Amino acid sequence: MPVRPRPLSPHLQIYRWTITMTMSIVHRATGIANYVGTAFLIIWLAAAAFGQGPLDVVNMVYGSWFGQLVLFLYTWSLVHHMLGGIRHFIWDFIQGMEPGQREMLAWANLVLSVVLTLAIWTIFVWVA
Repeated sequence: MPVRPRPLSPHLQIYRWTITMTMSIVHRATGIANYVGTAFLIIWLAAAAFGQGPLDVVNMVYGSWFGQLVLFLYTWSLVHHMLGGIRHFIWDFIQGMEPGQREMLAWANLVLSVVLTLAIWTIFVWVA
């Protein structure tokens, strides 16, 4: 029986897409998104420093449905990135490195980020 030649380098036909790969990419993306969201925070603080007129304009934009969506996603980005950092901190102590544990931590990162974001918005925005 002839031996099939192995590929010279890894590629997408070899690797199976996993949750840990996805969370790695999302962690990097949320890090970038946090810069953009922080710029929105700086705009809001600068508007407040310039007076009530500029602050009213920024509050109107941030209070629109689109502004609320952006702020909601920024909150999720912050929470998700923080939980990803905690996950990496756990790994720094060589804990949770077994195959089942890695996937469990990755899923926990995703699920907890959604739950905590909804809790934050429920307590501080939607109910208040």
